[in-house]
Amino acid sequence: MANLQHSGSIVIAGDPDDLYDLVADVTRMGEWSPVCKECWWENDDARGLGAWFVGRNELPERTWKTRSEVVAAERGREFAFIVGGSYARWGYTFTPVDGGTRVTESWEFLPDGVALFAERFGSEAQAKTEERAEQARTGIAATLAAIKQRAESV
Repeated sequence: MANLQHSGSIVIAGDPDDLYDLVADVTRMGEWSPVCKECWWENDDARGLGAWFVGRNELPERTWKTRSEVVAAERGREFAFIVGGSYARWGYTFTPVDGGTRVTESWEFLPDGVALFAERFGSEAQAKTEERAEQARTGIAATLAAIKQRAESV
């Protein structure tokens, strides 16, 4: 079975609060994610803990939308959301270090996501899970690099 958790970190010259604000504005996710091309809040007045947003994702072979719930929203410390409310958790933590902030992005494929893939893909579930895990692993490095580039060019 694929590794169902991945994370990566990068040091960005910037304040944890400012970097949190950048990442927690999900409407900007398309600027740095290699898969998620755009996001929007379901309710513009609800953007913190418990808020839901929709993301439009693209790969060469398909395009799809997801709904995600914000499960951590502590400015300057952590922002996280769970796709579908129980399928996969994406998170960002912000730790002050010499020279700026260490931003760590993490992904975990949750038991409900594994079950969904088993139901949806049957005998291909393991291969599809491994594919999704590899996309997350490589996407984390690309996303962090793009966030760094954007944050340090301001």
